[in-house]
Amino acid sequence: MTDLVSQAPRLPRIGETIHGHRFFIGFGGKGANQCVQAARLGAKTAMVCKVGKDVFGDNYIQNFKNNGIATDYVEQTSDAATGAASIIVNDTGENAIVIVPGANMLLGDTELQKAHEALSHAKVMICQLEVNPDTSLKALHAAHKHHVKTIFNPAPAASDLSQEFYKLSDILCCNETEAEILTGKTVTTMEDAGKVSLELLARGCGSAIVTLGSQGCVVLSSQDSCPKHIPATSVTAVDTTGAGDSFIGALAFYVAYYSSLTLEEMVRRANVVASLSVQKEGTQTSFPSRRDLPAELL
Repeated sequence: MTDLVSQAPRLPRIGETIHGHRFFIGFGGKGANQCVQAARLGAKTAMVCKVGKDVFGDNYIQNFKNNGIATDYVEQTSDAATGAASIIVNDTGENAIVIVPGANMLLGDTELQKAHEALSHAKVMICQLEVNPDTSLKALHAAHKHHVKTIFNPAPAASDLSQEFYKLSDILCCNETEAEILTGKTVTTMEDAGKVSLELLARGCGSAIVTLGSQGCVVLSSQDSCPKHIPATSVTAVDTTGAGDSFIGALAFYVAYYSSLTLEEMVRRANVVASLSVQKEGTQTSFPSRRDLPAELL
């Protein structure tokens, strides 16, 4: 997914045209962002995706390589353009995003089969809903079959999500807006997040994490179903775009390489990584590397 980013003093109202003060093109897409963040922390990563045979697709493949991500399972197609996200960021770092999935939606069984060997030997697999949901579900089934830990980010969220997604998710991680769509319940406080996380857990996932930006997140698991609030690090946000992906990528890194930690401690460390990302502009350009982290996080 290529990010087309406009910065403006505020987000426009419906039907309104406003002046922005900066425009830039960057690399984005939830799965790619999460993979890049994990790789920058030192994880051995591979991306399974499809991009267009266009300049955006060519540039994205090179971006993966620049970040040390294996591209053996990145396919190009002439049948659709590389996915794109139109992003508006206001002066307080809040954003509004429209995505056009493009080639993402053409990822299917053929590509999954090619990646089967790598998937079967992975420690962790992350998937989202920016590709065809059936493809994500099949990937979760394959990971489950080979006892690979799964982290599922149900975004963009769908109210009619199959129950199978929950049952195949070792960790389900969503933000407050996605939790509202999944459950039909308003989420504005930590108490609300605790209630919806219990509902998500009841649908079959091993653990549920609901994030609320600067308020931190709520964590619970089938082993400990008492919701726990993990506060976020207090920082001045410049751009929150991709912060949730930074969090999930960092979480995957800790699940893969620091499995002796409790889930709560993994989440606390992932919170710190995400807090570093919001202090810089852009999406992947804001993601910290291993050298940027305090020693106590490694």
